[in-house]
Amino acid sequence: MYRSKWFFHPVFVFICSTLALGLSLFLYIYWYIAVSKGLNALIQNFNLDRDQVLEPQTWLVVLVLSLLVGLILLGIFIIFVYSQKIIKLYQLQHNFINNFTHELKTPVTSIKLYLETFLKHDLPRPDQLRYTGFMLQDVARLSDNINRILNLAKIETKSYSGEFVILDLVTVVERFSQNNAHLFRNCLITIQNPSGGAFLCRINLSLFEMLLMNLITNAIKYNNSETPKVEITFLQRKRKLLLQFKDNGVGIQKTELRKIFRKFYQVGGSDDLVVRGSGLGLYLAQNVARIHKGRISAQSPGPGLGSVFTLVLPFCD
Repeated sequence: MYRSKWFFHPVFVFICSTLALGLSLFLYIYWYIAVSKGLNALIQNFNLDRDQVLEPQTWLVVLVLSLLVGLILLGIFIIFVYSQKIIKLYQLQHNFINNFTHELKTPVTSIKLYLETFLKHDLPRPDQLRYTGFMLQDVARLSDNINRILNLAKIETKSYSGEFVILDLVTVVERFSQNNAHLFRNCLITIQNPSGGAFLCRINLSLFEMLLMNLITNAIKYNNSETPKVEITFLQRKRKLLLQFKDNGVGIQKTELRKIFRKFYQVGGSDDLVVRGSGLGLYLAQNVARIHKGRISAQSPGPGLGSVFTLVLPFCD
């Protein structure tokens, strides 16, 4: 793989450009001060009129030039920061394309293999059912990835459907857990409401269920225990609802906590847990929270100690 020379690196070019511009300003001021001293000495020796030799606005010109150079430096810095963000976004998109291609190709290859097996062999009924179950899992995996892309397009173009209605989120979460129990068969999900009261919020039901699905599936995906557990707790802090999702998963390093909500960003997993995905789940969840005038934060004691995702929403007026 070809690598560009180090002296073409954007960071090196930015530093050199900034130093050159700063050095030019310094040399200009230094030259001006030296010339001014020489002219002052000349004026004193020959008793010349100062206004005929030195313009009274000279220092103002120097000040204006200094401000202009400062603006140029600021512009260079802004362009540099913007270019670095573009490079980072390109790298994330590149990783996303590679991983997403794998996520599409693997189940398609698996389904093709099972179908070829059905064509070539007369399988007994138990094997047929077992292979059919594997194919359905691959189809669900494909459907999930496609839905994430479609949901991303809807959210970023603000073309999502459905109205915002006032609902009790305790009832919404309980109903969601029951309706999707077949998707969380191997996971223990508990819902706790210590206050016992209702939590009324204005939500878009389809978007909110998307948020729940992403948070719960993320807790299951990044989990290597025999029985993944997700404990959902409703809490109230003044006029805010705190909906906590606590899991017994692989945990998150502190350096990753602020990065996991970025578009296309993926955590590597642990040594005994290899996870591939689109890097869109938590990004979508955070955007849905913002649409509802809320936010999601993450905490974790460290790797192997689980994590807690907290959704903060305002109560309806």
